[in-house]
Amino acid sequence: MIDEAMICEFLRLKEGRLFHREGQELEFKEQFSLAGLADYFRDFAAFANNRGGLLIFGVKDAPRLPNGLSAGSLEQFNRIDPERITGFLLEIFSADIRWEQASFNIDGKHFGVFQVHEAPTKPIIAKKNEGRDLQIKNGEIYYRYGGRTQIIQYAELQNIIDHRVEQNNRQWLDLMAKIGRTGPENAAILDTERAVIEKDDAKILVVDENLASKLKFIKEGEFVEKRGATTLKLVGDVVPIEKVEVVRKIRENLTKQYPLSALELAAEVKKAIPAATSPQVWQIVRENGLKENPDYAAYNFRNKKQEDEFKSSGLLPAATPSIYNLRAVDYIVSVLQPTELN
Repeated sequence: MIDEAMICEFLRLKEGRLFHREGQELEFKEQFSLAGLADYFRDFAAFANNRGGLLIFGVKDAPRLPNGLSAGSLEQFNRIDPERITGFLLEIFSADIRWEQASFNIDGKHFGVFQVHEAPTKPIIAKKNEGRDLQIKNGEIYYRYGGRTQIIQYAELQNIIDHRVEQNNRQWLDLMAKIGRTGPENAAILDTERAVIEKDDAKILVVDENLASKLKFIKEGEFVEKRGATTLKLVGDVVPIEKVEVVRKIRENLTKQYPLSALELAAEVKKAIPAATSPQVWQIVRENGLKENPDYAAYNFRNKKQEDEFKSSGLLPAATPSIYNLRAVDYIVSVLQPTELN
C-alpha cells in the first residue's frame, strides 16, 4: 500500500514551490494519459532496474507546482485495469515488474501515483518495440539516472551482472552448507515440478500432482496449526536457483573497494567534466542516495564498536565519513553529462 504521508511530503511546498526535486527514485508528471503508457512503462523498467521509485501525476512543470490532475486525467487514471497493465508489462519486458497504484485527494486536489518496486532479479530487458514513437525498443535496458530515465550505461550494467553472479554464488554456498550440516547420506531433493522427493536417483516419496500444487511451506518457528491445511515442515530456507553462475570471490578490505574520499570523488568528477563544481557533486550524491547505496559508497567507521552500534540502532555516529568507488564517479558524470542513446 502506498503511504499517503510519504506522498504529502513529496508534494510539500517551500517558498511557493515544491521542496523535493526529481531524482533517482522520484518522477513528476503533469497529467496522466492512457496514450502515454509506453512512456510510463519505460520509467517502470528504469525504476525496477535501480532501487524502485514513484511516479506522481498532477505536478506542473516549470515551475514545479502541485496543481493536481484535471477531471479527464483523473478519470483515465481511475480506469486503469491492474491486471491488463501487468499483462502488458509481462509482454513487453523480460521479467515481472512489481507495482502499485493509488490516487489521493490532498488539499482538495487529486494526484495519481504509481509505486514501482526494485526488481529481485535484474536486469529487466525490453522484449519488443512499444509506443507510437518507439519509446521502448527490443533489447534495450532502461535505468534511472538522477531525475531522468535513459538506456543503461556500462558501469551500472556490469554492477547488475556482478550482483547476479554473487546472488547465485551465495545461494549455492548456502545450499552446500546445509547439505554439509545434514550429511549427503541424509539429504534428499524435493522436486516440486515433478512432485517427487529423490535420494540417490531413487524416488523415496511421490506426491500426488494435485496435492503438490497445493502444498504450503511453513518456516520452522512460525508454525500456526490450522485444521485441514496440507503442509510440509520447512527447516531452513527453500531458495529457487535458475542456473549456475558460481564465481569465487575474495573480499578485499574496505578502502580497496572504496578508494575515494569525498574530496577525491569531486576531483575525479572534475577531471571528466572540468566545469563541474563540488556543490553539484554533493547535490547529486544527496538527491540520489549514493551514500546509502553500497554499489557506490560505504561508511568508514572509526572502529568496530561504531559499526556494530550503527547496525543495531540504524543511527549513524556523528562525523562518520563516506568513501566512494569509481562507479560513483561514473554515475555522477552520467547525471551531469547525459548521453542520449535513443
